[in-house]
Amino acid sequence: MLFNSRWLPLLAGLLLSAQASAALAQKPSPSGAASNAGPVTVQQILDGKQLYIEGKQAVVKQQAKVPEAIKTLQSRGQLGFSSGAVARINRFSSMKLGSSCFLLEQGQILVSGPQNGCTRSSRLSVRGTNYVMQVDAAGQSQIAVLEGVVELQALRDGAPIASMLPILVKAGQQAQLDPQGVMAALSELKRSDYERYMSGPLFAGFQRALPYLPALIEYVLRTYPGLRIPPALLQQAAALNALPKPKAPLQPPLQQQPQPQARPQPQQQQEPPQTPHPGLLSS
Repeated sequence: MLFNSRWLPLLAGLLLSAQASAALAQKPSPSGAASNAGPVTVQQILDGKQLYIEGKQAVVKQQAKVPEAIKTLQSRGQLGFSSGAVARINRFSSMKLGSSCFLLEQGQILVSGPQNGCTRSSRLSVRGTNYVMQVDAAGQSQIAVLEGVVELQALRDGAPIASMLPILVKAGQQAQLDPQGVMAALSELKRSDYERYMSGPLFAGFQRALPYLPALIEYVLRTYPGLRIPPALLQQAAALNALPKPKAPLQPPLQQQPQPQARPQPQQQQEPPQTPHPGLLSS
């Protein structure tokens, strides 16, 4: 379904409201500036009940603490961090909570908000960013920054490698890292990539809005005008308490047509009163 023009009044409010959120994502935070990864609260479980904390089936509102592990099989889940950030973990994924970041061991996760993430060979320092992490069985990772900025730092045994400077990955970019944390490729996300993400398993079916969803929508519409955005995402963004209610568009004042001026009528000269003829006067 193509972008529907009936959403324009709604998006007008979203675009203005998202500027404050988008401003937070312009600079990455220093290492460790984002809140630690625990505790997290299970906010939603989709596609069954196969979300586990420390190997035990989890339920909504249950908390996981550092250094506990979270794993999914056929299910997907939404997790809320104490920092206010939200993560959505895809099927067949596993992560572990740490003191300064969460460690994605395998699978895929979407993060919205100020929450640092790690792989075994890299650390992501963020502030108010929407990004996707993916790690395969071989340890290769992919970082897609949907909106905002991420600072990538290569790690060795959990510590930064001094000889390798951090790399900034900006909105609309995707980094491929080898198992040692060395960047193998940096490419641009395409319009089709955004459509695939925003209609895929990290967005579809979730009821609670991502905290930085308005900033993401603002960036997407500015970068790719007319891109297909699922109506459910627009409704979630508008329902966030942090957003003002979109105002009805002001109607332009009616232009009054100038009234034609009446043409002045020539004044008629009054005839002087006639004096009766002397012969007509009665004697």
